Amino acid sequence: MTFKLSPSSLSLMHECPRCFWLNKHKKWSRPSTPFPQLPNGMDKIIKAHFDKFRDRGELPPEIKDHHHTKGLKLFDNEELLKVWRSNFKGIRWEDKEGNILSGAVDNILVNGKKLIVLDYKTKGYPIKDETESGNTYQNQLDFYNFLLRNNGYETEDYAFLLFYIPSKVLETGEVVFDTLLARRDVNINNAEKIFKKAIKLLNEDCPEKSCEWCEGR
Repeated sequence: MTFKLSPSSLSLMHECPRCFWLNKHKKWSRPSTPFPQLPNGMDKIIKAHFDKFRDRGELPPEIKDHHHTKGLKLFDNEELLKVWRSNFKGIRWEDKEGNILSGAVDNILVNGKKLIVLDYKTKGYPIKDETESGNTYQNQLDFYNFLLRNNGYETEDYAFLLFYIPSKVLETGEVVFDTLLARRDVNINNAEKIFKKAIKLLNEDCPEKSCEWCEGR
């Protein structure tokens, strides 16, 4: 039996291996929890915002004058980026056994021939500096770089998180957001290790230890 995995589905493995196993074997799926629509809406308009600057060959003001982005450009292959952004396609890779790993990126920066993943995040509270929440999104960034490299692309050993944090509401009703660009080192070996662990788990018997969701399933 072969499996289709994504960074989000692999995060379930860390929460509860049994829920993950039952889901991927199509025995039972954990009920989905309500997801706020604001992050989805923000993601859409931020991508459109960045695309306007890409079409002009520029970086948007959020990152233009940052010391980390000196000499960088936005990835300008519009059709390929459209595929890589798609939750139904994304960046895909298949191992020798036919298991598929895929993930959808927000954007890509370019440094010469090397690609750099840029991921947008919305936060409801201020971030002190770019080192805060250092490990929260690490696996996600590792997987994106793992996928790119396994598709023959060179990537830098780091990626970016761009945080948007609501700051104030103007008298005219417009909401002002602060931004913070955070650089994160990436670890391709970490992504490969998690992927292999997941496939091994899925090819074994269903884990006995249950959580509040899968107890009795």
